[in-house]
Amino acid sequence: DTGRGRRDRVWSDRAGEGLTFSVLLRPREVAVERWGWAPLLAGLALVEAVGEVTGGEVPAALKWPNDLLVGDAGAEGAGVLAEVASGGGDERALVVGIGLNVATPVADLPAGGTSLAAEGAGYLGRDTVLVAVLRALADLDDRWRGAYGDVVAAGLVADYRARCATLGREVTVTLPGGRVLEGRAVDVDRVERLAVREPGGDTSVVSAGDVVHVRPAGR
Repeated sequence: DTGRGRRDRVWSDRAGEGLTFSVLLRPREVAVERWGWAPLLAGLALVEAVGEVTGGEVPAALKWPNDLLVGDAGAEGAGVLAEVASGGGDERALVVGIGLNVATPVADLPAGGTSLAAEGAGYLGRDTVLVAVLRALADLDDRWRGAYGDVVAAGLVADYRARCATLGREVTVTLPGGRVLEGRAVDVDRVERLAVREPGGDTSVVSAGDVVHVRPAGR
């Protein structure tokens, strides 16, 4: 199975080893300009689901904006892509695609990647993992829509900050055209932007759509 990630990166797995699926969301209560939080909600759902199905034994966190980091070393175990889909008339919806490595053995993992099995999760039925992700995403979506997309009022910004491993770290942000921003990641705001405090004290804010790559400084 294959999936597509941000900037057309390919996510692939052998049959029976991972989950690649899409979820259709219709957040009619949320203004379209606030839909950028959808992939971050999916990332949060992944963190919550991994905690549920592993009994909290496998650490999980987020790399801004929505990559799932799994295990003590914080290797990438899942990715998320959200796109707007147009229906008939003015009807629009969100398609959220998720790729999660569940049982992928170490030998089949790409550099920097991991799976729940590789991190010692033991056997996990893919159906069990899928249900946990969908249930967590449904709960987060209800909170988001219930607050009309106000992620601060819904407590979603606070939840995201608490689970984002990028915050507090020295990072290197690669931007289009080869421009590089270095500094400490200090915040994720209500419009899903990452704030980076540069060595001179200035703070720059970047959006996920404008970023090619974010990595810990020195890597």
